[in-house]
Amino acid sequence: MTSTAPAPIDTGWPPPPFLAPTAPLVGTDGVRRFHGLSYARTPGYRPCLLDVHVPAARGAVPAVVWIHGGGWLDGDRRYPPPTVPVELLHGAVLGAGLALVCVDYRHSLEAPFPAQLHDVKAAVRYVRRHAGLLGIDPERIGAWGESAGGHLAALAGLVRADSHGAALEGREGVQDEDSSVRAVVDWYGVSEIEPLLGQSPLPPLPGEPPYPNPITALLGDAEADLRGRARAASPVTYAGATTPPPFLLVHGREDRVVPFDQSESLERALSRAGGAVTLRAVEGADHIFLGSAEVPAVVAESVDFLRHHLTV
Repeated sequence: MTSTAPAPIDTGWPPPPFLAPTAPLVGTDGVRRFHGLSYARTPGYRPCLLDVHVPAARGAVPAVVWIHGGGWLDGDRRYPPPTVPVELLHGAVLGAGLALVCVDYRHSLEAPFPAQLHDVKAAVRYVRRHAGLLGIDPERIGAWGESAGGHLAALAGLVRADSHGAALEGREGVQDEDSSVRAVVDWYGVSEIEPLLGQSPLPPLPGEPPYPNPITALLGDAEADLRGRARAASPVTYAGATTPPPFLLVHGREDRVVPFDQSESLERALSRAGGAVTLRAVEGADHIFLGSAEVPAVVAESVDFLRHHLTV
């Protein structure tokens, strides 16, 4: 008498490093929306999620990866800064025939740099892996971020796996896809961290606890080689490694959180590297374009830049 071993039970553990897209919700406007897709799962951390909004269109469309701000230790993929209504951002991107991919990433008090860049790159690789299911053209992906997200968008455009290796590419989520992007919009992002090491954080709001120093939190607590870690986290460090993709830098002239000269520094570095770069100063604007009436125009210019470089 022979016996047959029972089939192994699928316990679902350990969880896969990423999950394939589920069926989208389709609105009356024809927009397909994929909510809360797990693009990377790392033991000990919450899953990294992204949302995808795809306009009604024939065939695959270009995509813009939106990276939120918040000092690397706050923020949410679902919410732009308070000066930019969700309807304005989403409507402008979708109206231009582009898909919008909004990503979360590990905050700096969960994991220091380069975890945030690893997650952004994992999100790009995920979109490429599942481009057919999402209705996205995998060859036409751009990055757009604000503040901390602008910094990460710049790094996503400049850091290449073949030039900088696994240390900055990461091992999260999908592995065998390209993480590069074809164009970058960087709104008031930090580009050179070393000059900011002595900068004091903003005072807390009345009744609120003290806000951690964003730079210290991003780089980690270790005292050793702080300046070296600052350079490793700075987009200007990588501007000359390869020919950069086209960049649009937009920055408030009166920014008291990220000085305007941060974008000037990146503009110079990209120009020296032979890149196509435009720096757009928003006169009279503080951080997140506070004090400016130009926000709708800035959104329109940013979307037009991405549409041009992703559809030519």
